[in-house]
Amino acid sequence: QVQLVESGGGLVQPGGSLRLSCAASGSIFSINAQGWYRQAPGKQRELVAALTGGGTTNYADSAKGRFTISRDNAKNTVYLQMNNLKPEDTAVYYCNMRVARTRLSLYNDYWGQGTQVTVSS
Repeated sequence: QVQLVESGGGLVQPGGSLRLSCAASGSIFSINAQGWYRQAPGKQRELVAALTGGGTTNYADSAKGRFTISRDNAKNTVYLQMNNLKPEDTAVYYCNMRVARTRLSLYNDYWGQGTQVTVSS
């Protein structure tokens, strides 16, 4: 199995920063894409930032210029640095990784359990 464990969420004032981490463990042969999504109350889950195996990044318009996605391949960990946070960034943040468990396996999507980010004064 593959487990994704997120950390780094919390309560922060507007204009503040947080860094989310998501570490993958278990039976992992290869990871070819990682991403961060969020879901606010009453809204659908949306993509915040994505990172392909080749290093290409993609950001939601709301995240451009404020959020940065990065990874540490040796640690199977993806990060989301969030700066200049706004109240509308309040949501549960989920990490996603596309993982092949063996050399012969197809890639499948795995999700973390979610971490709450609350931006409020």
